[in-house]
Amino acid sequence: MRDLTNRNFGLFVAYLIPGFVVLWGIGYVDPRVTTWLAGTADLGPSVAGVLYVTIASIGLGMTTSALRWACIDQVHAATGLARPAWSDRDLHTRIEAYTWLIENYYRYYQFYSNTLVALVLAYTFWRSSLPDPTTGIGWIEAGLSVTAVVLFAGSRSALSRYYRRASDLLTDD
Repeated sequence: MRDLTNRNFGLFVAYLIPGFVVLWGIGYVDPRVTTWLAGTADLGPSVAGVLYVTIASIGLGMTTSALRWACIDQVHAATGLARPAWSDRDLHTRIEAYTWLIENYYRYYQFYSNTLVALVLAYTFWRSSLPDPTTGIGWIEAGLSVTAVVLFAGSRSALSRYYRRASDLLTDD
């Protein structure tokens, strides 16, 4: 088995973890997903369950990323953090440095923003599973609100650093 590299670690945090968060939320409304996650009472998680969870988490992570693009990326752009104009003309000569920027800045942006979207989705599934989904707001909501603010601020910071450093690398002098 290959060692964990920056590249597959980045993909793990950008897609798999947020996808798992959404899948966990779906488990509140679909008992089959709960079985994938926890297994049966007498046997625990199965190999098939682990495979289902992994594949579903990747798919949900990719879907969450598309939702992130439709929501959070647009908010960042509308509030002044738009993608700069870069010249890709010499990218092939700088691809190693560009890949490093993606793995060390953009993947963190993806994690923060994808996880924010995933938490909103998981919360929605959890809330809809309650006998009375209109019950008052409590500590869970307060904690999620603080977490959402931190994830949004982290996403903005990571994306800003990525844009700034990639501009330095890819802007024609």
